[in-house]
Amino acid sequence: MNNPGTGQVRFDTDLIARYDGRGPRYTSYPTAPQFSSNFTANDYRHFAQQSNASGAPLSLYVHIPFCESLCYYCGCNKIVTRNQARVSQYLDDLHREIDMQAELFSRSRQVEQLHLGGGTPTYLDASQMTALIDKLASAFIFAAPHAREFSIEVDPRTVTHASLRMLSDLGFNRLSLGIQDFDAAVQNAVNRMQSKADIAELLQTARASNFRSVSFDLIYGLPLQTTAGFDKTLQSVIDMRPDRLAVYNYAHLPSRFKGQRMIDASHIPAPETKLEILKLTIERLCDAGYYYIGMDHFALPDDDLVKARNNRTLQRNFQGYSTHKRCDLIGLGVSSISNVGNSFAQNSVTTMEYEALIESGQLPVRKGLAIDADDVLRADLIQNLMCYDELDFAEFESRYDILFRDYFAAELQRLEPLARDGLIELSDSGIAVTASGRLLMRNIAMQFDRHLQQATNTEQFSKAI
Repeated sequence: MNNPGTGQVRFDTDLIARYDGRGPRYTSYPTAPQFSSNFTANDYRHFAQQSNASGAPLSLYVHIPFCESLCYYCGCNKIVTRNQARVSQYLDDLHREIDMQAELFSRSRQVEQLHLGGGTPTYLDASQMTALIDKLASAFIFAAPHAREFSIEVDPRTVTHASLRMLSDLGFNRLSLGIQDFDAAVQNAVNRMQSKADIAELLQTARASNFRSVSFDLIYGLPLQTTAGFDKTLQSVIDMRPDRLAVYNYAHLPSRFKGQRMIDASHIPAPETKLEILKLTIERLCDAGYYYIGMDHFALPDDDLVKARNNRTLQRNFQGYSTHKRCDLIGLGVSSISNVGNSFAQNSVTTMEYEALIESGQLPVRKGLAIDADDVLRADLIQNLMCYDELDFAEFESRYDILFRDYFAAELQRLEPLARDGLIELSDSGIAVTASGRLLMRNIAMQFDRHLQQATNTEQFSKAI
């Protein structure tokens, strides 16, 4: 397999315009709209206990929903509050859920990966964060420091140099800093003011504190953004040289996210401007030596994401592209999603219901999905395409005891127009995604999505680009 990087992703404006539709981001397969309330906490308990036979290591995701202020663009499950009593109540219930979840899993299964997301995980003070990590460490068995990836999402406005050092002492070795844009006018338009100098100093502290990897999150399509303005942000980012970058497309959905109603829709860049910004971003980052992992992720050549792609342990999950593919994922906290064995399970999406279920002694699972054999096969296929840009028919046939061209006859027929348009190369031996097709990976994966083919409404999904 060829490494991604400079010259191996191509921005084809005509192709992007032709395939400018909506579709899933494939952070799971089947995707979240397929989750059902018919899947219960008892179903999850069954799959969790059954998964112990695999002996697979564990990955933990912990959702901290609290924020000190509202970023207008945000579509996350969040609570803007300064009410510490409310925070303490949530943390008490989160600790209870940790105990309930830990009872389901064998102590022989070590935690190799931990991710704290939100909201703003660094909303928690030192004592709250220490208590949370201590609770996780007592409930589960952590892998040795050299064998684990412990990451946390950081709002630069709510973290100090001392708290970064504290996070390192607690075992975190990867940070994700929410940057979005360095342009002051854009920051003001989305209510997220933060200086470039402060972020540069935090990055320096993180590196001095032995964080193995630091990631920046950027968003294109925010109000008042221009190509020239975002170019300056990209130059600043390149000068700082974070290990990873995630560059997300802003989706303006004020009917779903109340905070977005604070944004003047007339200030949102035109679609053609957004495409110019995306094209610029890809070219600038690749020219600066970043590898294009896929979708919206970039990384330096020596980062663990690139290593995982090369040794085929890369995965796409609810955190985007990630390492530690062989882990079962346990979601903890409000709205969190678990992927354990052949199942998905999502916790209640409201803190009121989440806390009520915990306090009544119940797991807070409210919906999910038992995955059948066809889902397993298709999930693996989509993962292969999205992580490695290729699929070997013979290897896949051997793994699943199928005849690929018979099993996927309809799908291969649907792929023919994509091959003619140059998104993929179809051969007798497999599928190879082209440099032009890499940006349209979602469109390729959609051809194998059995559930999407049966759907009548795709408006719930974001645009492919």
